[in-house]
Amino acid sequence: MSDAAVANTAPAAPAAARSSFYAGMRVLPKAEREAMYAVYDFCRIVDDIADDQQGDRAARGAQLDQWRRDLDALYAGGDAGQATFLAEPVRRFALERADFEAVIDGMATDVDHDVRWPSEAELDLYCDRVASAVGRLSVHIFGMEREPGVALAHHLGRALQLTNILRDIDEDAAIGRVYIPAEALAEAGIVPETPLQVAADPRMDAAARRVAARAHRHYREAAALLATRPKGHLIAPRLMEHAYAGMLRRMERVGWAPPRRRVRTNKLAVIWTVLRLLVTG
Repeated sequence: MSDAAVANTAPAAPAAARSSFYAGMRVLPKAEREAMYAVYDFCRIVDDIADDQQGDRAARGAQLDQWRRDLDALYAGGDAGQATFLAEPVRRFALERADFEAVIDGMATDVDHDVRWPSEAELDLYCDRVASAVGRLSVHIFGMEREPGVALAHHLGRALQLTNILRDIDEDAAIGRVYIPAEALAEAGIVPETPLQVAADPRMDAAARRVAARAHRHYREAAALLATRPKGHLIAPRLMEHAYAGMLRRMERVGWAPPRRRVRTNKLAVIWTVLRLLVTG
């Protein structure tokens, strides 16, 4: 098997094991846990395609198109190729083809062009595809009812993705991307010319705080939904809401004026939160 083929099949050990939220998934029942690992692995594989700075755009686009064809085959009951590892989760939890497709659409955005200062509407669509669509797959696995599940995926997915964008300003600029929306840059007085110029502007702090406020609104909506104690195995989304909202607050305290210090999740704190949630529900 070629190196490329190896890179585009699910790893023997779940990629989720490298995530801060591995502990949150570990406490799920076996079928749900393995399904979440499969979804996580799918997301990691297509994200790696989108972020591969060594491959040309046409080749990366062709890889994503092959994933679309394999998903078509999976849902048609044929030979699913590299998507075979998704067959059992799709069958058991009725995962929707459109949500996998939305994730690929989001990755294709990064392959088609380097995203630079999108409008807020464009950024919202991007967040829906790369994050909330993953949430919609996840809430099926968690056993949530449709209405609260879709709402939770909408708000928590956007909140998490906006937090990631605020954490990764410098890393994104280094590869030619700026996800901070045009409206936030304009309000801060930044006239964008190049990604590195935008990232180095001291007024980035004001622009980032506008995005942070938007993320907080989504966190509040997600927390309110979780507070109603909807049906389902919800330790993982509770953990993500708690840990990422906390990380956003730490970033706000540090600020986004350059030079920035990267704020990370604390794995020990994550494990402690899992234990607390197991006790308190």
